Amino acid sequence: MQGSARDFAAVAALFVTNGLAVGVFGGSLPGLREHLSLQPGHIVGVLVAAAVFAVVTMNLSGALADRRGARAPALVGGSAMAVGTVVMGAAPDYLVLVVGSAVFGLGNGAMDVSMNALGVSVEQARGRPVMSRLHACFSIGNLAGALVVVVLGALVVADAAPQWSLWSGALVVVVLLAALVRVTPQSPPRLDAGKDAGASGSGISAGDGNGNGRRGTAAAATWLLAAMAVCFGLTEGTAIDWSSLHVTDVAGVSPSAGAWGLACVSGFMVVIRLAGDSVVERLGRSAVVRGGSACALLGYLLTAATSGLPVILLGWCLVGLGVGLIAPQIYGLAGHIGGGRGLALVVSFGYAAFLVGPALIGFVASHSGLQRAMLVPVVTAVGLIVMSARLPATPAEEREVAPRP
Repeated sequence: MQGSARDFAAVAALFVTNGLAVGVFGGSLPGLREHLSLQPGHIVGVLVAAAVFAVVTMNLSGALADRRGARAPALVGGSAMAVGTVVMGAAPDYLVLVVGSAVFGLGNGAMDVSMNALGVSVEQARGRPVMSRLHACFSIGNLAGALVVVVLGALVVADAAPQWSLWSGALVVVVLLAALVRVTPQSPPRLDAGKDAGASGSGISAGDGNGNGRRGTAAAATWLLAAMAVCFGLTEGTAIDWSSLHVTDVAGVSPSAGAWGLACVSGFMVVIRLAGDSVVERLGRSAVVRGGSACALLGYLLTAATSGLPVILLGWCLVGLGVGLIAPQIYGLAGHIGGGRGLALVVSFGYAAFLVGPALIGFVASHSGLQRAMLVPVVTAVGLIVMSARLPATPAEEREVAPRP
């Protein structure tokens, strides 16, 4: 148990590191837009570049985690995120900014899948849910990254603020990764990794042809989780990528003050995720996903209907409170059911929402305003509510309820 606790602490630190890098990236977008005189469509390009390249390394690292373990891709991915952050901070023009975001995405894709695979391994070793607390650590890092932007925005000359925010974030990421090199655990390889490769490339076969539908059931469950990942990817991703810009534009505040939108989202995600594992044990995953989706839906309605700063921030708080427990359940289930490859498939579909989402939000914002664009995640939240009724159980939970011979 002592070793398991140390492993949990090391993986939790990986989640903090990843969250901090993403928080600095998202919180710096308003400042970068102003610093480089970008249009809303340019911000969409930055987000899409990061997402496209993330999907590439997600699938590579998922297969690698099944064969060799998830430790190396998690650490290497974090290092690439730091490099991309430095490039974005030094970008003299839009092209270099996109290159930096692409490098950032390459690292984020590898680290995201791998740290979640490590989290599933720790959860299996401990025999109790831990994914919500691990994702709380991501949100803690995300909040810290947003606060780095806020603080440096108040201390540094406005035009240089996004540069120093990104460089400071990269430095902290490097220091944390250096400290984690020796203590990060290794996830065990999946012995059936080579046998489960289906025609779809998901890593899960459709059945064994002998009346055993376990693998087919696992494949169906993974595709359901992938569909849910698209919905929560846009629901949560809108908050992470657009909350700072939304507060800045709708409330009419400075770019550094606009980062309070992301701070509210991240802060309330931390609160609910810290309590999330016990909530899941009491209420079950389906009820947690359904209730969280309804809360996020209410928050988005507030952001779409009001322009006063206090009410807007309340809306983003509700969004953070609602989406906080959705991703841990979906990713955790994907890892339990499909291993690294199944997790890579589900996470990839979530990031596909980051491909479509920025363009969709940007399109609606360019025609109807950013405030009305917040109605888009209302639709995806409804989709999550509907699909949560069919949320599958983990293999361990199925064994617990199976009748004894």
